[in-house]
Amino acid sequence: MTLDPRERSDQLEGAQWYFDPESRGVNRRLDRDRRHAAVVVLGELGRSHDYRDRADAGHGLAGFAEMEEALGPLLELVLDAGDTFVTRVTTKALLRRKDRMGLAVVAAALAVADSNHSDWIHTAAHDVFSVFSEDRDNALQLCEEMLQDSDERVALGARQLHEALAEIDPALRPM
Repeated sequence: MTLDPRERSDQLEGAQWYFDPESRGVNRRLDRDRRHAAVVVLGELGRSHDYRDRADAGHGLAGFAEMEEALGPLLELVLDAGDTFVTRVTTKALLRRKDRMGLAVVAAALAVADSNHSDWIHTAAHDVFSVFSEDRDNALQLCEEMLQDSDERVALGARQLHEALAEIDPALRPM
């Protein structure tokens, strides 16, 4: 049974519901607040002493990479000083987005990464883009676009990421 959001307003203390036929009753402000709260909680988890918690936080935060408040914690997790497992998990999650935001965060981290972190970022790129050539080719195109990014770290990292992606020979190609 689906309730009209107007009927639920008294059930959610402090929530401001409204009915919008185009968004099917979703309160965008409430959604934005929930997304922000999720980023805050995942950011706190990302500061855990346990590498597994940090890896989980990186995996979860990747889904919020388009939110400005997620960028700092994501960069810290890609460059995790305590365990490169966190680097690999976070990087794979960002790359699996297969969009400019995920690639830009990885590129920004790659631009300042030490050789150890750089190796694990490359490993994650291989994990994600070694199967389908179309995915790899789309990532290459996005990296080419990011070469002109106004953020120097993103542009430099995009160049490095483009080089790493170009070395990958995907297993499956379109017929």
